[in-house]
Amino acid sequence: MPQLCPYLSFDGQCAEAMRFYERTLGGRVEAMVPYSQAPAGTEVPAGMAERIMHARLSLDGQTLMASDIAGEQPYQGQQGVSLALVFPTVSDATRVFNSLAEGGTITMPLQKTFWAEAFGALTDRYGTSWLINGGQIAG
Repeated sequence: MPQLCPYLSFDGQCAEAMRFYERTLGGRVEAMVPYSQAPAGTEVPAGMAERIMHARLSLDGQTLMASDIAGEQPYQGQQGVSLALVFPTVSDATRVFNSLAEGGTITMPLQKTFWAEAFGALTDRYGTSWLINGGQIAG
């Protein structure tokens, strides 16, 4: 069975974002490869040498990958997708929600819903949209 691995794009903030997610989610960054380490013969666009070509964060058997965008296309931000996290307890959900919300935008405060003891939505300071569930989940 394949593993679904979200792959996030950033505009020069990949390393900072992945270290933040590592601290907040309790995972481990296992790869952080700058464009300067691209294989010989690979053309690296000007100004990209220290940006991240590939990063991988392991989260208890799950994987989150990311990179900084390359090329001349303008960065459009992360659109049309949210990362959903489900925590066994409301306290775990609250801790992560509050951390991710620092410097970001809360679109729905963490609260009881008909499907979860706690649910909230936010966009973090790096532009990643999160849906946080905690405690008893219906369905």
